[in-house]
Amino acid sequence: MEWLITPFEVSFVQRALWGGTLVSLICALAGTWVVLRGMAFLGDAMSHGMLPGVALASLTGGNLLLGAGLAAGAMALGVTALGRSRRFSQDTAIGLLFVGMLATGVIIVSHSRSFAVDLTGFLFGDVLAVRGQDLLQLGAALAVAAVVSAFGHRAFVALSFDPRTAATLGLRPRLAHAALLCLLTLAIVASFHVVGTLLVFGLLIAPPAAAMFWATRIPLIMLGAALLGCVATTSGLLISWHGGTAAGATIAAVAVALFFVSALTARVREHLRRTTTKESVYSS
Repeated sequence: MEWLITPFEVSFVQRALWGGTLVSLICALAGTWVVLRGMAFLGDAMSHGMLPGVALASLTGGNLLLGAGLAAGAMALGVTALGRSRRFSQDTAIGLLFVGMLATGVIIVSHSRSFAVDLTGFLFGDVLAVRGQDLLQLGAALAVAAVVSAFGHRAFVALSFDPRTAATLGLRPRLAHAALLCLLTLAIVASFHVVGTLLVFGLLIAPPAAAMFWATRIPLIMLGAALLGCVATTSGLLISWHGGTAAGATIAAVAVALFFVSALTARVREHLRRTTTKESVYSS
Protein backbone atom coordinates (compact mmCIF):
# COMPACT_ATOMS: atom_id res chain seq x y z
CA MET A 1 0.00 0.00 0.00
CA GLU A 2 3.05 2.25 0.00
CA TRP A 3 2.36 3.34 -3.60
CA LEU A 4 -1.06 4.56 -2.45
CA ILE A 5 0.09 6.47 0.62
CA THR A 6 3.49 7.89 -0.35
CA PRO A 7 2.28 10.60 -2.78
CA PHE A 8 -0.08 12.08 -0.19
CA GLU A 9 2.69 12.40 2.37
CA VAL A 10 4.04 15.31 0.31
CA SER A 11 2.61 18.69 1.36
CA PHE A 12 1.89 20.09 -2.11
CA VAL A 13 0.07 16.89 -3.11
CA GLN A 14 -2.01 17.13 0.06
CA ARG A 15 -2.99 20.69 -0.84
CA ALA A 16 -3.76 19.55 -4.39
CA LEU A 17 -6.02 16.83 -2.98
CA TRP A 18 -7.88 19.30 -0.78
CA GLY A 19 -8.13 21.79 -3.63
CA GLY A 20 -9.48 19.17 -6.02
CA THR A 21 -11.93 17.96 -3.40
CA LEU A 22 -13.30 21.45 -2.79
CA VAL A 23 -13.60 22.05 -6.54
CA SER A 24 -15.42 18.71 -6.86
CA LEU A 25 -17.95 19.74 -4.22
CA ILE A 26 -18.55 23.16 -5.79
CA CYS A 27 -18.88 21.65 -9.26
CA ALA A 28 -21.26 18.97 -7.98
CA LEU A 29 -23.66 21.67 -6.76
CA ALA A 30 -23.49 23.76 -9.93
CA GLY A 31 -22.84 20.99 -12.44
CA THR A 32 -25.96 19.01 -11.56
CA TRP A 33 -28.13 21.89 -12.72
CA VAL A 34 -25.94 22.41 -15.79
CA VAL A 35 -26.52 18.78 -16.84
CA LEU A 36 -30.23 18.77 -15.98
CA ARG A 37 -30.88 21.97 -17.93
CA GLY A 38 -28.64 21.06 -20.88
CA MET A 39 -26.33 24.03 -20.26
CA ALA A 40 -23.05 22.24 -20.98
CA PHE A 41 -22.23 24.42 -23.98
CA LEU A 42 -22.91 27.55 -21.92
CA GLY A 43 -20.64 26.26 -19.16
CA ASP A 44 -17.85 25.61 -21.64
CA ALA A 45 -18.31 29.03 -23.23
CA MET A 46 -18.26 30.82 -19.88
CA SER A 47 -15.17 28.97 -18.69
CA HIS A 48 -13.24 30.05 -21.79
CA GLY A 49 -14.95 33.43 -22.10
CA MET A 50 -13.17 34.58 -18.95
CA LEU A 51 -9.89 34.89 -20.85
CA PRO A 52 -10.22 38.63 -21.74
CA GLY A 53 -10.81 39.56 -18.11
CA VAL A 54 -7.98 37.36 -16.88
CA ALA A 55 -5.64 38.70 -19.57
CA LEU A 56 -6.41 42.35 -18.78
CA ALA A 57 -6.03 41.76 -15.05
CA SER A 58 -2.71 39.99 -15.61
CA LEU A 59 -1.29 42.69 -17.90
CA THR A 60 -2.40 45.57 -15.66
CA GLY A 61 -1.45 43.89 -12.39
CA GLY A 62 -5.05 43.65 -11.24
CA ASN A 63 -6.87 40.91 -9.37
CA LEU A 64 -7.30 37.81 -11.55
CA LEU A 65 -10.46 36.68 -9.77
CA LEU A 66 -12.07 40.09 -10.26
CA GLY A 67 -11.13 40.13 -13.94
CA ALA A 68 -12.44 36.61 -14.43
CA GLY A 69 -15.66 37.42 -12.61
CA LEU A 70 -16.32 40.54 -14.67
CA ALA A 71 -15.65 38.71 -17.96
CA ALA A 72 -17.85 35.76 -16.96
CA GLY A 73 -20.59 38.15 -15.84
CA ALA A 74 -20.41 40.00 -19.16
CA MET A 75 -20.62 36.66 -20.96
CA ALA A 76 -23.69 35.64 -18.96
CA LEU A 77 -25.42 38.98 -19.57
CA GLY A 78 -24.64 38.81 -23.27
CA VAL A 79 -26.03 35.30 -23.61
CA THR A 80 -29.18 36.30 -21.71
CA ALA A 81 -29.72 39.40 -23.86
CA LEU A 82 -29.07 37.74 -27.21
CA GLY A 83 -30.98 34.60 -26.21
CA ARG A 84 -34.22 36.59 -26.03
CA SER A 85 -34.13 37.20 -29.77
CA ARG A 86 -36.52 35.05 -31.79
CA ARG A 87 -34.34 35.17 -34.88
CA PHE A 88 -31.81 32.63 -33.64
CA SER A 89 -31.45 30.07 -30.86
CA GLN A 90 -29.57 30.56 -27.62
CA ASP A 91 -26.86 28.19 -28.86
CA THR A 92 -26.11 30.64 -31.66
CA ALA A 93 -25.71 33.48 -29.16
CA ILE A 94 -23.48 31.34 -26.97
CA GLY A 95 -21.33 30.33 -29.93
CA LEU A 96 -20.90 33.90 -31.14
CA LEU A 97 -19.96 35.22 -27.71
CA PHE A 98 -17.73 32.21 -27.05
CA VAL A 99 -15.64 32.81 -30.16
CA GLY A 100 -15.65 36.58 -29.72
CA MET A 101 -14.54 36.51 -26.08
CA LEU A 102 -11.92 33.82 -26.65
CA ALA A 103 -10.49 35.62 -29.67
CA THR A 104 -10.39 38.91 -27.76
CA GLY A 105 -8.58 37.21 -24.90
CA VAL A 106 -5.98 35.66 -27.18
CA ILE A 107 -5.36 39.04 -28.85
CA ILE A 108 -4.85 40.68 -25.46
CA VAL A 109 -2.59 37.92 -24.16
CA SER A 110 -0.54 37.96 -27.38
CA HIS A 111 0.86 41.32 -26.31
CA SER A 112 2.52 39.59 -23.38
CA ARG A 113 5.96 38.03 -23.82
CA SER A 114 4.84 35.01 -21.81
CA PHE A 115 1.91 34.29 -24.15
CA ALA A 116 2.29 30.49 -24.29
CA VAL A 117 2.84 30.11 -20.56
CA ASP A 118 -0.11 32.37 -19.66
CA LEU A 119 -2.52 30.61 -21.99
CA THR A 120 -1.38 27.16 -20.84
CA GLY A 121 -1.85 28.15 -17.22
CA PHE A 122 -5.33 29.47 -17.99
CA LEU A 123 -6.42 26.27 -19.74
CA PHE A 124 -4.75 23.65 -17.55
CA GLY A 125 -3.94 25.42 -14.30
CA ASP A 126 -1.51 23.91 -11.82
CA VAL A 127 -3.30 21.88 -9.21
CA LEU A 128 0.04 20.96 -7.63
CA ALA A 129 0.68 24.64 -6.89
CA VAL A 130 -2.41 25.14 -4.71
CA ARG A 131 -1.68 27.38 -1.72
CA GLY A 132 -3.33 27.66 1.65
CA GLN A 133 -4.93 30.94 0.56
CA ASP A 134 -6.47 29.19 -2.44
CA LEU A 135 -8.02 26.59 -0.17
CA LEU A 136 -9.60 29.33 1.96
CA GLN A 137 -11.08 30.97 -1.16
CA LEU A 138 -12.44 27.64 -2.37
CA GLY A 139 -13.92 26.96 1.06
CA ALA A 140 -15.69 30.34 1.02
CA ALA A 141 -16.94 29.71 -2.53
CA LEU A 142 -18.28 26.30 -1.45
CA ALA A 143 -20.18 27.88 1.44
CA VAL A 144 -21.78 30.47 -0.88
CA ALA A 145 -22.62 27.79 -3.47
CA ALA A 146 -24.26 25.66 -0.79
CA VAL A 147 -26.40 28.58 0.41
CA VAL A 148 -27.50 29.50 -3.14
CA SER A 149 -28.29 25.85 -3.92
CA ALA A 150 -30.29 25.40 -0.74
CA PHE A 151 -32.39 28.56 -1.05
CA GLY A 152 -32.86 28.24 -4.81
CA HIS A 153 -33.50 24.50 -4.92
CA ARG A 154 -37.27 24.65 -5.43
CA ALA A 155 -37.04 27.34 -8.11
CA PHE A 156 -34.18 25.54 -9.86
CA VAL A 157 -36.16 22.30 -9.98
CA ALA A 158 -39.21 24.00 -11.47
CA LEU A 159 -37.05 25.92 -13.94
CA SER A 160 -35.26 22.76 -15.06
CA PHE A 161 -38.38 20.76 -15.81
CA ASP A 162 -41.15 23.27 -16.56
CA PRO A 163 -40.46 27.03 -16.66
CA ARG A 164 -44.16 27.77 -17.20
CA THR A 165 -45.05 25.97 -13.99
CA ALA A 166 -42.34 27.95 -12.21
CA ALA A 167 -43.96 31.19 -13.37
CA THR A 168 -47.41 29.93 -12.35
CA LEU A 169 -46.16 29.09 -8.87
CA GLY A 170 -44.67 32.56 -8.53
CA LEU A 171 -41.08 31.26 -8.45
CA ARG A 172 -39.87 33.96 -10.86
CA PRO A 173 -38.05 31.83 -13.47
CA ARG A 174 -35.99 34.75 -14.80
CA LEU A 175 -34.62 35.45 -11.34
CA ALA A 176 -33.99 31.74 -10.84
CA HIS A 177 -32.15 31.60 -14.17
CA ALA A 178 -30.02 34.57 -13.12
CA ALA A 179 -29.23 32.91 -9.80
CA LEU A 180 -28.30 29.72 -11.63
CA LEU A 181 -25.94 31.66 -13.88
CA CYS A 182 -24.40 33.26 -10.79
CA LEU A 183 -23.89 29.79 -9.28
CA LEU A 184 -22.24 28.59 -12.48
CA THR A 185 -20.06 31.70 -12.62
CA LEU A 186 -19.03 31.22 -8.99
CA ALA A 187 -18.00 27.61 -9.61
CA ILE A 188 -15.93 28.50 -12.66
CA VAL A 189 -14.31 31.69 -11.35
CA ALA A 190 -13.48 30.30 -7.91
CA SER A 191 -11.80 27.23 -9.36
CA PHE A 192 -10.13 28.14 -12.66
CA HIS A 193 -7.06 29.91 -11.21
CA VAL A 194 -6.31 26.81 -9.15
CA VAL A 195 -6.98 23.98 -11.58
CA GLY A 196 -7.58 25.63 -14.98
CA THR A 197 -10.68 25.75 -17.16
CA LEU A 198 -10.12 22.21 -18.49
CA LEU A 199 -10.40 20.60 -15.06
CA VAL A 200 -13.24 22.87 -13.95
CA PHE A 201 -15.33 21.96 -16.98
CA GLY A 202 -14.43 18.27 -16.65
CA LEU A 203 -15.59 18.16 -13.02
CA LEU A 204 -18.59 20.35 -13.81
CA ILE A 205 -20.05 17.95 -16.39
CA ALA A 206 -18.65 14.43 -16.09
CA PRO A 207 -19.43 13.51 -12.42
CA PRO A 208 -23.06 14.75 -12.44
CA ALA A 209 -23.69 13.05 -15.80
CA ALA A 210 -22.21 9.82 -14.44
CA ALA A 211 -24.23 10.05 -11.23
CA MET A 212 -27.48 10.32 -13.19
CA PHE A 213 -27.09 6.68 -14.21
CA TRP A 214 -27.47 5.67 -10.56
CA ALA A 215 -29.79 8.24 -9.01
CA THR A 216 -32.98 10.06 -9.95
CA ARG A 217 -33.39 12.45 -7.02
CA ILE A 218 -31.43 15.67 -7.38
CA PRO A 219 -29.79 15.64 -3.91
CA LEU A 220 -28.57 12.08 -4.56
CA ILE A 221 -27.22 13.11 -7.96
CA MET A 222 -25.28 15.92 -6.28
CA LEU A 223 -23.95 13.54 -3.65
CA GLY A 224 -22.93 11.00 -6.29
CA ALA A 225 -21.28 13.74 -8.36
CA ALA A 226 -19.31 14.92 -5.34
CA LEU A 227 -18.12 11.38 -4.57
CA LEU A 228 -17.15 10.70 -8.19
CA GLY A 229 -15.33 14.03 -8.37
CA CYS A 230 -13.34 13.16 -5.25
CA VAL A 231 -12.52 9.72 -6.70
CA ALA A 232 -11.36 11.36 -9.94
CA THR A 233 -9.19 13.81 -8.00
CA THR A 234 -7.55 11.14 -5.85
CA SER A 235 -7.05 8.70 -8.74
CA GLY A 236 -5.80 11.43 -11.05
CA LEU A 237 -3.20 12.59 -8.54
CA LEU A 238 -2.01 9.00 -8.02
CA ILE A 239 -1.71 8.37 -11.76
CA SER A 240 0.03 11.69 -12.23
CA TRP A 241 2.52 10.98 -9.45
CA HIS A 242 3.48 7.50 -10.63
CA GLY A 243 3.07 8.10 -14.36
CA GLY A 244 4.61 11.54 -14.58
CA THR A 245 1.57 13.02 -16.35
CA ALA A 246 0.01 16.48 -16.02
CA ALA A 247 -2.05 16.42 -12.83
CA GLY A 248 -4.97 18.63 -13.90
CA ALA A 249 -5.42 16.94 -17.27
CA THR A 250 -5.17 13.51 -15.66
CA ILE A 251 -7.89 14.34 -13.13
CA ALA A 252 -10.15 15.59 -15.95
CA ALA A 253 -9.46 12.45 -18.00
CA VAL A 254 -10.30 10.19 -15.06
CA ALA A 255 -13.55 12.10 -14.50
CA VAL A 256 -14.57 11.55 -18.12
CA ALA A 257 -13.50 7.89 -17.92
CA LEU A 258 -15.72 7.41 -14.86
CA PHE A 259 -18.66 8.67 -16.91
CA PHE A 260 -18.10 6.05 -19.61
CA VAL A 261 -17.60 3.33 -16.98
CA SER A 262 -20.90 4.35 -15.37
CA ALA A 263 -22.66 4.37 -18.75
CA LEU A 264 -21.32 0.93 -19.64
CA THR A 265 -22.12 -0.52 -16.22
CA ALA A 266 -25.64 0.89 -16.33
CA ARG A 267 -26.18 -0.64 -19.76
CA VAL A 268 -24.95 -4.05 -18.61
CA ARG A 269 -27.18 -3.81 -15.54
CA GLU A 270 -30.20 -3.00 -17.69
CA HIS A 271 -29.41 -5.89 -20.03
CA LEU A 272 -29.13 -8.32 -17.11
CA ARG A 273 -32.39 -7.03 -15.68
CA ARG A 274 -34.22 -7.59 -18.95
CA THR A 275 -32.72 -11.06 -19.30
CA THR A 276 -33.79 -11.97 -15.76
CA THR A 277 -37.30 -10.64 -16.40
CA LYS A 278 -37.67 -12.71 -19.59
CA GLU A 279 -36.43 -15.87 -17.86
CA SER A 280 -38.90 -15.40 -15.00
CA VAL A 281 -41.76 -14.93 -17.48
CA TYR A 282 -40.85 -18.06 -19.44
CA SER A 283 -40.35 -20.14 -16.28
CA SER A 284 -43.78 -19.18 -14.96
